[in-house]
Amino acid sequence: MKTVEMVEARDNGAARVCLGVDVGSVTTKLALLTADGEVSDSLYMRTDGHPIRAIQEGLRQIGGRVPPETVVYGAGATGSGRQLAGVMIGADVVKNEITAHAVAALKIAPGARTVIEIGGQDSKIIIIRDGVVVDFAMNTVCAAGTGSFLDHQAARLKIPIEEFGEIALRSKRPVRIAGRCGVFAESDMIHKQQAGYATEDIIAGLCEALVRNYLNNVARGKQILGPIIFQGGVAANVGIRAALERALGEQVIVPPHYGVTGAIGAAMLAQEAVAPSNASGCSGGNGGTRFRGFEVGKLDFRTSAFECSGCPNICEVVEVRSEGKVLARWGDRCGKWSMGVA
Repeated sequence: MKTVEMVEARDNGAARVCLGVDVGSVTTKLALLTADGEVSDSLYMRTDGHPIRAIQEGLRQIGGRVPPETVVYGAGATGSGRQLAGVMIGADVVKNEITAHAVAALKIAPGARTVIEIGGQDSKIIIIRDGVVVDFAMNTVCAAGTGSFLDHQAARLKIPIEEFGEIALRSKRPVRIAGRCGVFAESDMIHKQQAGYATEDIIAGLCEALVRNYLNNVARGKQILGPIIFQGGVAANVGIRAALERALGEQVIVPPHYGVTGAIGAAMLAQEAVAPSNASGCSGGNGGTRFRGFEVGKLDFRTSAFECSGCPNICEVVEVRSEGKVLARWGDRCGKWSMGVA
């Protein structure tokens, strides 16, 4: 696998791609983007509470599927675990999820004005006007409006999460479920089950409750205008999509690769980072890349933390090591520790 040293070797017929990695609390996503902006491969997998392991397994899997002569000319990281992912892969750019999802949405639908993103542990809304992000909001407090809550309820009902949405669409009279809080929603579902309501009506009611929670909390006070793009793992649930369309009175577009749009956005941002002169998408690879190669999947990484007592802030400093070498530190406000890493 060729990385930074081989970036200039673009006339030998080798495929050239940018890598995007999106590490969330529930899922980890990877995407490979060609110089023409097409997704050549992607991967969606569970983080399972072990982001280092998930990143490495993702790199091993996707790296094992690309031809050996492939040139990776840029890499980007996003998601709640973006700092760790950026250090591990040698990212050329590390950006927040709002930026990554907005960039990907505008690539998919240049006229998009609202992006709804519901992931495993949090949900977001991004307001775009004339191709520029003008407002956004995130919900990271209550799980009632996220994919992990749906997963939990599907498991409790012994229904595969992949079938959840289709079952909801069979409902003729959805039951109203209290969706403001995850605990109350589950209690209300149990009550409705004990009252004898049909499973499809309860599931449809749960989809509508999740949408109400999203609109009343995350999207509160936002002007939701079409085209509306629905991204994130929950976009696979056709029941949630239908409930959104009923509530908004607008068509909701679920794009291809909806589950890995954050990773696609990170790859697009990496293209820009390695080719500042061509912000619409790199084709020259000038500037090189910091990408460390898919072999990162075989290295040993350890994360630890310590408190700095150098001042009253008592900062918690996170330290990442690999093969006995300190790769990065962050968390110190003054830069005493982080600036000391080469």
